[in-house]
Amino acid sequence: MSNEPNAVPTSDEEWREELSDAEYRILREAGTETPFSGEYVDHKADGSYACAGCGAELFDSETKFDSGCGWPSFYDVDDDLVDTRTDTSHGMRRTEVLCADCGGHLGHVFEDGPDPTGKRYCINSLALEFDEE
Repeated sequence: MSNEPNAVPTSDEEWREELSDAEYRILREAGTETPFSGEYVDHKADGSYACAGCGAELFDSETKFDSGCGWPSFYDVDDDLVDTRTDTSHGMRRTEVLCADCGGHLGHVFEDGPDPTGKRYCINSLALEFDEE
């Protein structure tokens, strides 16, 4: 992973100018795209996935797997690249995943993934940009 992050907007107005309405809903308002609707659900190319908000590289394609959940899933990420916090919305208790650089909502992480980590980072396609190797 080698690309440099973009300049991060500092105001809501700048975020609205930078992102599409759908990206804004996901990244800035913690929205969720409809299952199986995102462009990276079945994506299999080699490369890396960066934050659509700031360009920080987040996930390597080698850690992507088909979880069947309807969103791109990864079993590993460098802990320095993402932040997590408890999310109790929708009557559930989950762990939200955010970009460590810009604070954008990416998705959630669950403890039902494959070895070697046992984690499933369930990430919205709209929160990602793909950089092919």
